[in-house]
Amino acid sequence: MKALLKTAPGVGNIDLLDIDEPAMGPNEVKIEVKYTGICGTDLHIYHETFKSYPPVIIGHEFSGIVADTGENISKVKSGERVAVLGSTAITCGTCHYCETGYYMFCSDRRGMGHGVDGSFTQYAVVREDMIYKIPDNVSLEEAALSEPLACAVQAIEELTNIQVGDTVLLSGPGPIGLICLSLLAVKGCKVIVAGTSADKMRLEIAKKLGADVVVDVTAEDLQTIVLSETNGMGADVTVECAGAAPSINSCLQALKKRGKHIQVGIAGKEITMDFDIILYKQIQLFGSLAHSMKTWNRVMQVLEQRKVNLQPIITHKLPLTQWKEAFDLCEQKQCGKVLLSHSS
Repeated sequence: MKALLKTAPGVGNIDLLDIDEPAMGPNEVKIEVKYTGICGTDLHIYHETFKSYPPVIIGHEFSGIVADTGENISKVKSGERVAVLGSTAITCGTCHYCETGYYMFCSDRRGMGHGVDGSFTQYAVVREDMIYKIPDNVSLEEAALSEPLACAVQAIEELTNIQVGDTVLLSGPGPIGLICLSLLAVKGCKVIVAGTSADKMRLEIAKKLGADVVVDVTAEDLQTIVLSETNGMGADVTVECAGAAPSINSCLQALKKRGKHIQVGIAGKEITMDFDIILYKQIQLFGSLAHSMKTWNRVMQVLEQRKVNLQPIITHKLPLTQWKEAFDLCEQKQCGKVLLSHSS
């Protein structure tokens, strides 16, 4: 079967290769991968700004159909449609963080797509407890966004209390940012979405998803607009999804005194900022790393209830053979979420 691998450490070193189908044990399930979303983490792995363990098949945001089950499997059966919680591929299971559901902080953790083989391929073998059945009214394409939806749900729903009537500045209208926007719109917040001229297409999607104001920061003064939209107070909450130093600094400047900043984007390098602004504004600062176990149950409910519209976020579906074109679309921000599949 074909698989997209990080073949060696260093920038690049991504190749589409022929490999054997994975073997399946008695306590494992073989999934035929239908769709895998390109994540910002995949781009970081490409640029060697996120740790990986090559040679490894990349990709972790995926949906598929159960192709086969080991003899000890009882939760799922062949033919069922599923999403997979790939970030729990390896954990110790006994540390404080594993026992409390915050397995992302387990020292032994390795997730699919960077620490163990992931989903940019035809078949993936996983444990039964990593599998979530997809609600009947949810497409396989939408289900492939389960993992980024989980990231957004933690950031918007679980870290702090964001309320109807709050004005939220969301900086960085990439796929995660657009999903966060969808959740904020459902909550009844006033949302200002900021991007650059390179984000023109994504800012248009943001309008469709319920953004009240979109700002091209390369052509407009973001701080002036935020003050105008908040009667001079500043934003109640800022959500940073770009992982870029100018974006982070703009969020902190636009935030009102005693406001809340949620950091979602990965910078991937050291950045320079005025750290005293956190003190002088008495900012509540939250880092949102992926999600916890409890998040995924909520994600399945969100998908089934269809309150959040994910369809406009999915802009491209390409075969795995066109992975380079797909990565370029993401790098150039000429897309929302790009899904790859092993067949066209």
